[in-house]
Amino acid sequence: MTFKLMSLFGESSSKNELDVSKSVPPSDFPPCQDVLSDSAGPFPVTKEVLSWEVIKALNKYVETGGRHRPANCSTPHRVAIIVPYRDREIHLKIFLTNLHIFLQEQNIDYGLFVVELAPEVPFNRALLLNVGYLESSKLYNYNCFIFHDVDLIPEDGRNLYICADEPRHMSVAVDKFHYKLPYPSLFGGVSAMTKEQFETVNGYSNLYFSWGGEDDDMAKRLALQNLNIIRFPPEIARYKMIAHIREDLKPEIMDILKTTKHRYKLDGLNSLRYTVLKLEKRKLYTWILVTVNQTEISEPFIHQKKQFLQIH
Repeated sequence: MTFKLMSLFGESSSKNELDVSKSVPPSDFPPCQDVLSDSAGPFPVTKEVLSWEVIKALNKYVETGGRHRPANCSTPHRVAIIVPYRDREIHLKIFLTNLHIFLQEQNIDYGLFVVELAPEVPFNRALLLNVGYLESSKLYNYNCFIFHDVDLIPEDGRNLYICADEPRHMSVAVDKFHYKLPYPSLFGGVSAMTKEQFETVNGYSNLYFSWGGEDDDMAKRLALQNLNIIRFPPEIARYKMIAHIREDLKPEIMDILKTTKHRYKLDGLNSLRYTVLKLEKRKLYTWILVTVNQTEISEPFIHQKKQFLQIH
């Protein structure tokens, strides 16, 4: 199993970007061992709910903000893990108990970001992923972004948390779905994109103030830019899902999804407006709390929806 890795070290235009030249491992460090190791294999997932104190103790080598990098070798893989979040503390505890240990075995330089909307604003997974991308990029020169639901835990160390020359859908085989891919264009759950790939499609849509639809919208964006979704084999890209209650898909979501082709260049990173209420570098992750004006985001689409649907 081989694939070409894409390393992007483009300069950020953000004025708030840190000088990462002092933050990456020195170039005279030896290269890290290939993360695609024959010794990697099944990862022992635990669903035990531990206290925050115990989880922190288990991850004593994780730096403040949920950061970790190899101590004695140099890696080109600078990975931001972006987790959209709301009212899932038990899930978050299980997620962090497993994921930090899993990631440290892969010799990558990573940071973990938990992004949350103010409680008065309806949940919007895609918008939070956009925020996570933008805010994490201000803090470090990440070249790979993994968009990760909090209820999914990887089961195999060969499932590499790095980016490739095409966008990669990572959660291919989930226990809830009997370890089978529900449909070929699925891009939800866990996915990996380079900075170039993500910006090429203008990020995610900001319109999905509900459950569902945003991952299929992203799959359409990728197809429109001739970017192919790649996957590891299902015996590697295995995940356990933490049980939870899902909302029903609202009818208006389908109207939004039908118009991706006509609005994706205007709806995404370049149209996102948000206010950061809090940004805290906690022991196990960087927590980002934001708010947005839902009306300001949704109204332009509402006014143009009829025109878009007629074109469709």
